[in-house]
Parts: sequence; C-alpha cells; structure tokens
Amino acid sequence: MNTALPETAGKVHEPLMRSQAEANGAWGRILLWLSSLILAVIVVWQILYKASVIAVGFDTWRPVLYTFILWAIAIGAAQVLIRGERGKHALFILPAVAFTVAMVIFPTFFGLYIAFTDWNLSSLTGRHFNGLDNVRSLLGDAYFWNALRNMIYYVLFVLAQYVIAFGLALLLNAEIKARKFFRVAFLLPFMLSPVAVSWMIGKSLMEYRFGPAATLARHLGWDNPAFFTSPWIARLSIVAMDAWVWIPFIMILLLAGLQAMPKEVTEAAKVDGASPWQSFWQITFPLMLPVSVTAIVLKIIFQLKLADIVINVTAGGPGGATDTVSSFIFREYRDRSNVGYGTMLAEFYLVIIIIFVTLLLKFASRFMQRTT
Repeated sequence: MNTALPETAGKVHEPLMRSQAEANGAWGRILLWLSSLILAVIVVWQILYKASVIAVGFDTWRPVLYTFILWAIAIGAAQVLIRGERGKHALFILPAVAFTVAMVIFPTFFGLYIAFTDWNLSSLTGRHFNGLDNVRSLLGDAYFWNALRNMIYYVLFVLAQYVIAFGLALLLNAEIKARKFFRVAFLLPFMLSPVAVSWMIGKSLMEYRFGPAATLARHLGWDNPAFFTSPWIARLSIVAMDAWVWIPFIMILLLAGLQAMPKEVTEAAKVDGASPWQSFWQITFPLMLPVSVTAIVLKIIFQLKLADIVINVTAGGPGGATDTVSSFIFREYRDRSNVGYGTMLAEFYLVIIIIFVTLLLKFASRFMQRTT
C-alpha cells in the first residue's frame, strides 16, 4: 500500500502538470503575438505620422524605443511560458537578438524609409516623402555610376595584393635571418590608421612640390611628378596606399596557413625530386586554397568600403577618377547635406554588396569543391 501511493499520486499530478503547461503555453503565445502586434502598430503609426500621411503621432521616436524595450521583455517572458526550462535557456540569446534588431535591422528599415524622402539639412522645409524621385536621380547620376565603375578597378587590384602577400608569406615562412623582426616590421603598416597613412604618404611623401617621392621621381627623369593629376596615376597611387595598409593583413592570414601545413608533405616532395616551383604549384598552393579564398573574400569586403584614403588625399579627383561609392556618399552627406538622396545611394549600394558577396561566396564554394 505504501509503495503504491506515490505512483498513484504521480499519475494524478501528471494531467494537472500537462494542463498547466498547456495553459502557460497559451498565455505565452497570446503575450508574444499581442506584444509584437502593439510594436508593429506603434512603428507603422509613427512612420505614417513622420511621412505626413496621418496628423496624429509622436514628436520623437522615443515612445517607439520604450515600446521596443517592453516588447523585448515580453518576448523573454513568453519564451519561458511557452518552452519552460528551454525558454529560460533562450533568455541568454535574447539580449543579442534584441541588440541586433535595434542596431542592425531597425536602422536598415529606417534608412529605407529615409531613402524615399526629400530631406536636405540646409532646407527649411524639413523632411517629406517624395516617392521614387531619389531612384530616378540615382539612375541618372553619372558621378555615382562612375564611382561604382571605379570600385571594379579597386576590387580587381585585390588579386595583385594577394600575389604580393603570398610572396611575403612564403619569404617569412622560410628559414631566414631576423625572421621575427621582419614579421613585426611588415605588420607595422596594418597597425596604422588609414587616415594616418593617407596624410603621411599621400599628403607628405607624394606631395608633388617637396615630397621625397616627387623629388626622387624628378631625379629619375619625370619632369612633373604629380601623382594625383592624371586619372590612372591617381588611381594607382590610391591603390598603392591601400595595398601598403592591407597587404600585411592578407600576409598574416597566409602565413598562419603556411605554418599549419604538415611539413611531411613538402619533405616528401623534396625526396621525390620535385623542384621548388613544382612543390609550390602542386602541393603548397592547393593546400592553401581555403586560406587564400578566405583572405581574398575578406579583403574584397573591406575593399568595397574603401573611403578614408580617397577622402583625405584626392576627395574623389581628378574628375572623379579615384572616387569610390563610399566617398561619394560621404560627400553627398557632408557637402550637400542631402540626407534623403545619400541614404538612397547607401541602400542601393548595400543591395549591390549583398548580391555580389553572395555570388562571390557561391563561386568560391564551387571552386573549392572542384579543386579539392
């Protein structure tokens, strides 16, 4: 009798616990959908008010922020009610999700809203919705398409940076004297800010009157060593400064890959009589493909954001020859105070980057599968 009582009590309590869990799950789903609906209504209401579609709304976006905070708390409580102990585990992820929504997703959609407005900070009329006018201006903006075309040149030069970085990585991986010193020395440019590099090299060393590089060019026979007056020379000068900063980054990735390679493979190739070139092309290079693809993809992503050196050295000149999309958007904000059109350019460029990087990653994945 005594041993049967706990079993009977447990069987009695099981339906009660199940019904309680179902009730908690129902309340949790109600809380989840209700809080999300309230947040969506507040956001849409505020957007319509700011777009002058409705006459009643909030003067600032602070109520939307407060609603978002309450929504995040409600989501956490709903997860606990719906999933029980697993919901408590999910609470550790929710702060990161809320931060991503607040700092990435919301600014992106808010920027998309700004992109369809005529908002110039120098105008007294303020911000108002202008439909597709910014899109039409973008499609007919020759300066923007010129900057986008320049980005093709800059991205292609990443391959040259990769070749130079690979050579330096092979050199620093070999048994040479003062190898540790050279590793630190080659990393020094990467430790500097691109803004500092643009002033130290572009504004000082390459200054066409008194700069050391211009003086040396005169001694070598260049009558007018102006590095930033000819379009292609100016573009190559920007690429050289960018390469000086970023080649160490690619080099250190490749050097790490070389040091992780099994030495038995290269030693076996030497025993079989392979020449240094055969050993590199048939063994080292294929084994380094994963690291190489990673380094190139990362550098291309950084290259698509190139702006600081261009802004400080040439401001996009001569005649837009060195302009990048980021530097052009920067001038649209700073010089023309055209927030609406500048945001449209930024959103359009973001879509191009997403499509390009997605295709690049797919191509890299297929290339890796085909070669390994």
